[in-house]
Amino acid sequence: MITERQSAILCSIIEQYAEIASPVGSVMLAKLFDVSSATIRSEMAKLEDMGYIFHPHTSAGRIPTDKGYRFYVNTLAEKRADEIVRKDRGVKAIETIASSDDSFMRAIKATADSLAELTGNLSLATIGDHLYVSGVSNLFNQPEFYDRENVLAIARLIDNLEPWLKEANPSMPLNVFIGTENPIGKSSDASLIIAKFSSPYSDRSYIGVLGSTRQDYLKVLRLVGHAGQALEKTFKRPRIGG
Repeated sequence: MITERQSAILCSIIEQYAEIASPVGSVMLAKLFDVSSATIRSEMAKLEDMGYIFHPHTSAGRIPTDKGYRFYVNTLAEKRADEIVRKDRGVKAIETIASSDDSFMRAIKATADSLAELTGNLSLATIGDHLYVSGVSNLFNQPEFYDRENVLAIARLIDNLEPWLKEANPSMPLNVFIGTENPIGKSSDASLIIAKFSSPYSDRSYIGVLGSTRQDYLKVLRLVGHAGQALEKTFKRPRIGG
């Protein structure tokens, strides 16, 4: 059973790793929690035994596992949501673009383009039977995909985005598929965060992002969720074009 302090340490490891893209060590965490490095190492060893983090051979620090990210998304992100200003600039930009007086297709594309820019991920959106993709280069600017094998794995995943989306069959308003949870591309170290919304094209349209498992889930979940909500809201009122 994970303790409150272990949860807090796991949260910090995930958030710091998202920022620095390097394994997180006990010295950094000891300063943050105002305890000894030995105490942090003991708690990290327990988190590793439970499968929430792992210890790369080339570093003394720890990296989150898919299980760790899943715990974070399910539990910690929800608890910490009130610590973040929801109406930030990114959310306002998404809402403004989604509600602009433009055609349905251009509204979806513009919202997806904004998600790619704001999250630094690849963004995708369904428009009828068509899948729109933006920001592919964002993926290959991330250090996880510098390695040739990882590049090939993520490239194969991109080639199969449409069948991947169909197999994933997201059913909730906001869905998160982390690493090995993905139906296609299990070894690509990628996460799909996607929102469902109703559009003039379908009662099950999607908008979201594909990125590394190492990312700012609080920020991305908020932006993708608002993108879906904003598009569905604006499609309920009369618009120009189609």
